[in-house]
Amino acid sequence: MRRSEGPPGEDYPDIREGVRKVCAEFPAEYWRKLDRERGYPAEFVKALSAAGYLAALIPETYGGSGLPLAAAAAILEEIQFAGCNGAACHAQMYVMGALLRHGGEALKQKYLPDIAAGALRLQAFGVTEPDSGTDTSATKTVATRQGERYIVNGQKIWTSRAEHSDLMVLLARTAPRERAKKRSDGLSLFILDMREAKGRGLTIRPIRTMMNHSTTEVFFDNVAIPAENLVGEEGEGFRYILSGMNAERILIGAECVGDAKWFIAKAVEYARSRIVFDRPIGQNQGVQFPIAKAYAQMRAAELMVRQAALLFDSGAECGAEANMAKMLAAEASWAAAEACLQTHGGFGFAEEYDVERKFRETRLYQVAPISTNLILSHLAEHVLGLPRSY
Repeated sequence: MRRSEGPPGEDYPDIREGVRKVCAEFPAEYWRKLDRERGYPAEFVKALSAAGYLAALIPETYGGSGLPLAAAAAILEEIQFAGCNGAACHAQMYVMGALLRHGGEALKQKYLPDIAAGALRLQAFGVTEPDSGTDTSATKTVATRQGERYIVNGQKIWTSRAEHSDLMVLLARTAPRERAKKRSDGLSLFILDMREAKGRGLTIRPIRTMMNHSTTEVFFDNVAIPAENLVGEEGEGFRYILSGMNAERILIGAECVGDAKWFIAKAVEYARSRIVFDRPIGQNQGVQFPIAKAYAQMRAAELMVRQAALLFDSGAECGAEANMAKMLAAEASWAAAEACLQTHGGFGFAEEYDVERKFRETRLYQVAPISTNLILSHLAEHVLGLPRSY
């Protein structure tokens, strides 16, 4: 399968080639070892940072590349297509928008140059809580203003990479929910420097999961955040993260497209070379058709991801497209994973083929960062005009 299939001018061939060169330094054995040990790919993240790919969205003024979201999507897609795992560092892409769009100049100057240089990692996104799940308006973590600082108390869960990040984008309630005119009012966004907070009220506990995702639960016990680390205006945090969520869905969609391409290429290679009954198994339509169908699904999802990214970069409303991109790409990657595993048969369960590892990794995106059912509810209400279901 060709590695690059997009229209000229939209596919970023030079960026893709550069990402492939970095990924080639981290072969399958590297990822298998990490998977066995539940380790974090610190060397991989360092290499991507050194090459400038994790600073893609940061403006040149602050030391970044100033690239559009479509370019960031190409970067993450290629990482997945290469058999690597962009989940180790993708948060730096999708949380960047809140700081860039809504953070004050002093806050940008404080952090962005070091993030762009790779001296600081912004890899954690503290939003989800045990009792609220996807209902962000039910956030209970509280940030109380005391002079020139905020004191934070509460808990977050599924905060991936918190152990391996220097900074966290944190959403907390700064006004009681019962006083809010809308459910989403009274939430504020902060940049938390976890280097200063660890041992001073911040506790991080890893959660062991089906895949090596470095996720955690985080506890805040009178954690102090300087008032200058408030992003934008107090009480506007929910609005600020919405655009970030659109970016997140688009970028996750790009990762899923990359996963689908990896699975399809892997299945095609095996189907061509595996000889049973004196013929390659890929000669049988029962093997061909699931792979071909997965390929068609991947191409359709790829177009939806590209369209959503172009809308985002143009500043147009893209909520529906971002959600559809994530849903269709996640479904395409899962279909490709199923086809690949079935094509390999028993060998698909063997560690050395890498199928079972990538199979576990891509299953996550049927659930996160937003479930398919909530995407369907969004489309039903906001696109089709049906009554709100929740």
